[in-house]
Amino acid sequence: MEIAIIVFVIAVIFTAHAVKVVPQQNAWVKERLGKYAGTLTPGLNFLMPFVEKVAYKHSLKEIPLDVPSQICITRDNTQLQVDGILYFQVTDPMRASYGSSNYIMAVTQLAQTSLRSVIGKLELDKTFEERDIINAQVVQAIDEAALNWGVKVLRYEIKDLTPPKEILHAMQAQITAEREKRALIAASEGRRQEQINIATGEREASIARSEGDKQAVINKAQGEATAIMTLASASAQAIERVATAIRQPGGEQAVQLKVAEKAVEAYGKVAQDATTTLIVPSNMTEVSALIGSAMKMVQVERSA
Repeated sequence: MEIAIIVFVIAVIFTAHAVKVVPQQNAWVKERLGKYAGTLTPGLNFLMPFVEKVAYKHSLKEIPLDVPSQICITRDNTQLQVDGILYFQVTDPMRASYGSSNYIMAVTQLAQTSLRSVIGKLELDKTFEERDIINAQVVQAIDEAALNWGVKVLRYEIKDLTPPKEILHAMQAQITAEREKRALIAASEGRRQEQINIATGEREASIARSEGDKQAVINKAQGEATAIMTLASASAQAIERVATAIRQPGGEQAVQLKVAEKAVEAYGKVAQDATTTLIVPSNMTEVSALIGSAMKMVQVERSA
């Protein structure tokens, strides 16, 4: 009975050493008598008990690594406290096992030294503007060295950049001054545009008034010219009608009568004025002579 128990225990120990189940996204390094003998892939694997063993176990997943905060000096001799996070992945389990005694520490230290080197090439203002460039350069520097460790660096991200308090106050003052400058420029541009708009409005109003005055003068002149032409045309038509009427039988007698009436009317108006001294011709034949003279002028005009 005791022998059976011993055999059973030996069998369990033998099975535990011989059968290995590797989880997904993992790689186990196998050694045979202290020498690398291969890598166990996910699934069921068998080992030679007491001859082979699992020496290293690696996860093939992407691993985030927090890089400790450190002080970096920029090109213009300004201190910056920088911390970040590094993402890497084991791609070669054999190199990760034998390439470095501790590849995680090696990657961390290399990330810090590479970051200090990159920051030292930039001025303070550029470190805030070119984070993507800094991240890319750090990844490139680490990835070249990490190949010997079986590690692939995927990306590096700066979490925080903290300058000294004095620099922060100076930057805040600079930002405030810049904003005040922009506000003053905007206000002056507004006043300038306002003055331009006012001047433009006054100019357009003046032009409109002058155009209105010009049009009014033109309209008045055209109206006066039209009135003169109409009056002249009416006078010409009246004269033409008078001339036509004189040529008719009895026209001359009608003219004589009209002239006599006008003469008598003129004498009458003069007589009505109390301040006027009227001298009546003693011989009324002078009046007929005046009428005769007028008729001769009419005859001359008609013959012309």
